[in-house]
Amino acid sequence: MDDIFSQVREGNSLNVRIWLDNTENDLNEADDHQQSLLHWACFDGHVNIVDMLITRGARATATNMGDDTPLHVAASRGRRDVVLLLLQKKVSVNAVNEHGNTPLHYACFWGYEDLAEDLIKNGALVSIANRFDETPLDKAKPVMATYLREKAHEMGQDITKIPYDDRGWGTTFKTRATATLSRNFGLDMKQLSLQGRISNNHSGDIWRGIWQGNDIVAKILNVKQCTMRMARDFSEEFTRLRIFNHPNILAVLAASSQPPHLVMISQYMNLGSLYHILHGAQTDIVVDVHQALKFAVHIAKGMEFLHSMEPIIPNLAINSKHILIDNDFTARINMADYKFSFHEKHKEYSPAWMAPEALQRKADDINVRAADMWSFSILLWELTTREVPFSHLSPMEVGMKVALEDLRVTIPPGTSSHLTKLIKICMNEDSTKRPRFDAIIPILDKIHADYSNTR
Repeated sequence: MDDIFSQVREGNSLNVRIWLDNTENDLNEADDHQQSLLHWACFDGHVNIVDMLITRGARATATNMGDDTPLHVAASRGRRDVVLLLLQKKVSVNAVNEHGNTPLHYACFWGYEDLAEDLIKNGALVSIANRFDETPLDKAKPVMATYLREKAHEMGQDITKIPYDDRGWGTTFKTRATATLSRNFGLDMKQLSLQGRISNNHSGDIWRGIWQGNDIVAKILNVKQCTMRMARDFSEEFTRLRIFNHPNILAVLAASSQPPHLVMISQYMNLGSLYHILHGAQTDIVVDVHQALKFAVHIAKGMEFLHSMEPIIPNLAINSKHILIDNDFTARINMADYKFSFHEKHKEYSPAWMAPEALQRKADDINVRAADMWSFSILLWELTTREVPFSHLSPMEVGMKVALEDLRVTIPPGTSSHLTKLIKICMNEDSTKRPRFDAIIPILDKIHADYSNTR
C-alpha cells in the first residue's frame, strides 16, 4: 500500500480502513511537519476519514509544528462539516496555536461566517486576544464582526478582551526545530486554476487565478532547472513566509515544490503595488499627504513585526514594488517577494532602495535591520515626492553610484521639517545610528495626527 498519508489525503477510505485494521500501525503517527493523519484528513475535508480516525482513537488534541489542532486546520480551510463533527467529539474549541490564534480567529480571517457562528454556539470566545493583541472580531470584516458580536451577546458572552496568555487555552506552546515540509504542502496543482498572466519578470511568472474558491496570485519562480536540492531549500524557507497574524503583512498561503516548478500563492490585491499606485500611468488613485502617511505607518508596523522575529527573515527587499495595497487602503508587505537562497544569487534589480553597505558587502556582513531602515527612508522619500528614486539611471548605474560615489536622494524644498528630519535619521550613513522601527512608529503617528488636525 502507498504511503498512508497519501491515502488519507486522497480520501481513500477503504485503504485507510485496511491500514487501521493492522494493529501494528500507529494511527497517531505524524509526518516531518508533525501533521498527524487526522490533521491531513481535516485539511482536505474527508469527513468520513476524520470520523473513522477519531472512532479508532486518534488524538483530536494533537498539534502540529505550529501548535495547530485538527480544529484549527478544519476552520482555516472552511471545512464546516468536519468542524461540526469535531465539535460533536467535544474537542477544545478555544485551543490556541503558537501565534495565540484560536480556530475562531481563522474562521473570521477567511470570512467563513456560518462556520464562525457554529464555533461561537459551541463555546468559542470572541474576546481571546492572540500574541498580537487581536481578537477574532479584529480579524473579521466589519459586517461579519458586527454579526458575530451580536451572536456572542446572545450566547451570554462577556466580550471584554481577554489578554494573550502564553500558557495557552488548552494547548501548551512548544519550541520545535524546523523540519522539511512535504514537497506539496497545502497546494494541489490540480486545484489551482490560472486565469491569466499578470506579469513576467526576472524572478518569475505572476499569474492571477482561483484556488479553493478564492482570488489568488500564483508566482512561478524563474529557475533554469529545479533540482531536488532547490525543492528542499524552497520547502524549508517557505515556512517562514506563512505569516497570517499581522494586518500589514501579506502571507504566502500555500506552495508546491514539485519539480519542475516552484510555485507560491497569495491573496489577490486588485489595487496592485504601492509602486503602481504612485507611478503607474493607468492608476486613478490619488495619494494625498494624509494617505501617504498612513501607508508609511502601515509599512513601519509590518517591518517592526518582521524585525521582532528571531532569527530575522533575510533576503526580503523593502521597496514600493513589494508593498501591495488592499481594498481598504491597507499597505501590506508581500512575503511572496522573498528572495530564496538559491534564487538569482548576487543579482539585485532594485538597488535604488538598498543601503550602501548592502550593495558593497556579503549578506552575512550587514546588519539587516539597519539596512531595512535605509530602504524605508527611500520609501518615505518616495511617498513624499511621488518620484521614482534615480529614475534617470539604469539599475546598474544606480547600484554603482550609491555604493561607490555617494549618490543620494535629495529632499525637495517645502518638505515638512519633521519628515525631512525623519528621512535623514533613517538614512544615517553610520548604520549603527539608524533607529529601529519601534522607535519611529510613534513619530510617524504624531506626524500623521498633526497633519490630520490641520486639514
